[in-house]
Amino acid sequence: MSEFLQQLPALIGVVVGALGSYLAVVRSDRARFCRETAARWEERRLAVYADYARTLKTSVTLTYRIAAHLGNDPHPHPLPPREAAPAQAEATLARDPAGEALILLGGPEVVEKARAWVLTVMEMEHFLREETRDPDAWQALLERQRAGREGYYTAVRKDLALPPGHAARRPLPPVSGNR
Repeated sequence: MSEFLQQLPALIGVVVGALGSYLAVVRSDRARFCRETAARWEERRLAVYADYARTLKTSVTLTYRIAAHLGNDPHPHPLPPREAAPAQAEATLARDPAGEALILLGGPEVVEKARAWVLTVMEMEHFLREETRDPDAWQALLERQRAGREGYYTAVRKDLALPPGHAARRPLPPVSGNR
């Protein structure tokens, strides 16, 4: 028995060391798993944010082209409303699933800014469906749309902890009279 008692401290040391090593490995694995999971969700959110912006930008580009046909915008490739209708319908249909994914995975501020942006785009589409010929009113809508887009991108960058980006504002040529 005395031999066992002499080796007991060493045996306790081995058990404590093994238990400590096990706990350190478990903690390390858990921390790595949490980091990897967070990174995967951030990648998914970035993809959803970019997809939503891309679908909305498709609608915006179509509105520019239709507005150019009506004499409201200087876009170099005017498109008559009748010819644009199928592409507009497709763009609108693409917005729905992108918007649902955004609502599901997006941060509250991003979702709110996306909502503000899309409402302005919808106003632009309504303006064009009425075949309004008013470059000044169109310019006001463009400014609101650009501000909405900028607000959306700012919220996305904040949500993903990205550095501030470019506002993408550049001067546009004036609209020359009605066509």
